[in-house]
Amino acid sequence: MSDSTAPWLVAGLGNPGPEYAANRHNIGFMVADLLAERIGGHFKRSGKAQAHVVEGRIGPPGPGSRRVVLAKPMTYMNLSGGPVTALKDFYKVPTEQIIAVHDELDIPYATLRLKLGGGDNGHNGLKSITKSLGADYLRVRAGIGRPPGRMDVAAFVLKDFSAAERKELDWFVDQAADAVEALVADGLERAQSTYNS
Repeated sequence: MSDSTAPWLVAGLGNPGPEYAANRHNIGFMVADLLAERIGGHFKRSGKAQAHVVEGRIGPPGPGSRRVVLAKPMTYMNLSGGPVTALKDFYKVPTEQIIAVHDELDIPYATLRLKLGGGDNGHNGLKSITKSLGADYLRVRAGIGRPPGRMDVAAFVLKDFSAAERKELDWFVDQAADAVEALVADGLERAQSTYNS
């Protein structure tokens, strides 16, 4: 059961630095940036963790809105667990109120899947968070599809979205941000029924 006094922690996963900004692996950062824009906040360096954070509220104005901490770990993807754990401890966030937003190879491009817990599916960001926290946190899995032909997975995720993909990217990031808001406002089952198309 969620704790209404504790904030939610939304960790958009990606790699810091301009050379990675448009990579498939950085869709979590893109979603976090849009959520920050929606709540009228700007990312600032955290004094508590190697991350950039924004604090604000998600949901309708008034008692229905929920406190949220948006975070972009600044450690590189494979060390995401450290900053997420430090922020969890500092803000006293229960694990079930942590949402990781990340790219997912096993889902077609521009498709979302929301879930609680599960494996990391070879995703180094999830692997790091699970090692630090256990697996019982929420995930917004943003499908990027599989690499074409024999292309190496690591090379594929560190490439920018293709021109064809970019036509849908703004819409896709918008949908993923909506899904995060729905998880916070309505809970997992209701959010899944809307977004696990």
